[in-house]
Amino acid sequence: MLRPPPQLTVSQWADQHRVLSTRASSEPGPWRTARTPYLKDILDALSAVHPARRVVFMKGAQVGASEGGNCWLGYIMHHVPAPVLAVQPTVELAKRFSRQRIDPLLQETPALRERVAPARSRDAGNTMLSKEFPGGILVLTGANSAVGLRSMTARFLFLDEVDAYPGDVEGEGDPIALAEARARTFGWRRKAFLVSTPTIAGRSRIEREYQASDQRRFFVPCPHCAATQWLRFERLIWEKGVPTSVAYHCDTCEVPIGEHHKTAMLAAGEWRATAQSQDPFTVGFHISALYSPVGWLSWEQIARDWEAAQGKPEDLKTFRNTVLGETWQERGEAPDWERLVERREDFALAVVPAPALVLTAGVDVQDDRIEVDVWGWAEGYTSWLVDHVVIPGSPRERAPWEELAKLLARDWPRATAGAMRIAKVCVDTGGRDTASVYGHLRHLREPRIAPTKGVEGWNRAQPVQGPTLVDALVNGQKLRRGLKLWTVSVSTWKADLYRRLWLGRGETEDYPQGWVHLPRAIEVEWVKQLVAEQLRTTKDRRGFARQEWSKLRERNEALDCAVLARAALWLLGADRYGERFWQRLREELADAPLRTDDTPPGGNVAATPEGPRQQTPPTPIAARPRAWLTPRSGWLR
Repeated sequence: MLRPPPQLTVSQWADQHRVLSTRASSEPGPWRTARTPYLKDILDALSAVHPARRVVFMKGAQVGASEGGNCWLGYIMHHVPAPVLAVQPTVELAKRFSRQRIDPLLQETPALRERVAPARSRDAGNTMLSKEFPGGILVLTGANSAVGLRSMTARFLFLDEVDAYPGDVEGEGDPIALAEARARTFGWRRKAFLVSTPTIAGRSRIEREYQASDQRRFFVPCPHCAATQWLRFERLIWEKGVPTSVAYHCDTCEVPIGEHHKTAMLAAGEWRATAQSQDPFTVGFHISALYSPVGWLSWEQIARDWEAAQGKPEDLKTFRNTVLGETWQERGEAPDWERLVERREDFALAVVPAPALVLTAGVDVQDDRIEVDVWGWAEGYTSWLVDHVVIPGSPRERAPWEELAKLLARDWPRATAGAMRIAKVCVDTGGRDTASVYGHLRHLREPRIAPTKGVEGWNRAQPVQGPTLVDALVNGQKLRRGLKLWTVSVSTWKADLYRRLWLGRGETEDYPQGWVHLPRAIEVEWVKQLVAEQLRTTKDRRGFARQEWSKLRERNEALDCAVLARAALWLLGADRYGERFWQRLREELADAPLRTDDTPPGGNVAATPEGPRQQTPPTPIAARPRAWLTPRSGWLR
């Protein structure tokens, strides 16, 4: 009774008490820190006896970081009871984390099972987002909930996947700052664990925190010459097309190292600081999936993933983020408009090219006109500019909106046979006459229209968020049920467009996936507007790098419309359903009836300054089936 508790480190506690569940681990059974030796110093830095107050872990996938964080939570519940706040990117992810990680941790570890009551409907101490234990409580919340971040005082903070956190939580500021403010009253006893896979250079939170730390890397010895080094992807060499020949080449002796040496190399490795920390109480660790233990992610599989990602910018970005644990450098400089003008192609304006499977449109509202760009899309987000229409008139008046409604009701002939309609259209409402735009859009009652508001933020997880209900006025009167408004992360889609505009063909005849096709009939001024902005890196008030878009030219309507058309494709589900989305479209186009008019493809459909082209009567709007992808408002005929 009088003996003080043993001063265990987190790694010692895990080796003594932690049991991995079959529901949460590929290797169930007692925890062995020796399986992942690089985690020992990270776990020990989280121990109550360690002087570090902030532990930063920037990592690749398949290195055991999540289970290491769970060991820390178990250590707190059993050995250092105190209030703990665990933050996931969203509340939904926090609930999933509770079911898939925390519940197995409590049920399979005997030392914790007796300290946390079983989850029962009548036991308020153990709920999905709250786990009470003697001397403390574990609260789980999402970074998108300002209430959850300021609902309690916490000594320990587990901030998981911080790069997926929103930039501003409900207008109350940065979620990391809000969470860390909960621990200030604990002074030197507080501790925060920030862990994440990095994302984009200049915008990655975990990269920013790691650069402010002592930037430790895991050095391992060469089995041939004993020279120590940290593993770099550039030293992983194999014969092209033969991933089985992969080997790591030592920096010093250049002798190939087979993967079977990795276990001994990891056991003899050590962490070394490579920089001077700005905060003496902050330590930072970085590790890639090259260190993944034998039996997890192999060097051969890494080589295969690298070869499979070639020519696919999105896959290359994923590889760099998740495998190498490094940030992706976004190519934000504007492509030369002269190059885009020269590469324009000979296909007719206002005719849907044969490979295009769906049409979306972006609408930019100006003081004296409404500009509409119609884009066709195919797999891999290959796109074609199908048409560019300018509707004159003030957006305060009804006339231009009636013309927009007629434009949405028209059929667009396909180059082969049949016709298509615009499936989804995003309208920018962020101009000077927002209230009148709301009213006119509400009056149209067109289900294919998505009113949007652009924000200068980066949100890869949810680049289009909503909808939220806003008030809509017609003739000064507020309408019941208002208007549903979507928020579009324009920075994300601008970077996506520029990445596709920078694609090169090399010596191949085929266009790469994601290619942006522009018709020869489009004006040079429109092409200049498409690349009217550039991504610049600046410094914020704390000296950290940040990236923001700035104008190179005054007019950028084409860029805004392209961003909105891409957001409309996201709303249709292209990003969510992937190949199933495109396969469904291919099947429906195959079943669509042929065009019965006598107008040849490309004939008498050129742009005219007088207004919209000749239109066909709209088809009746059928009842919308409750399926994941269905023809909406007759847009696929």
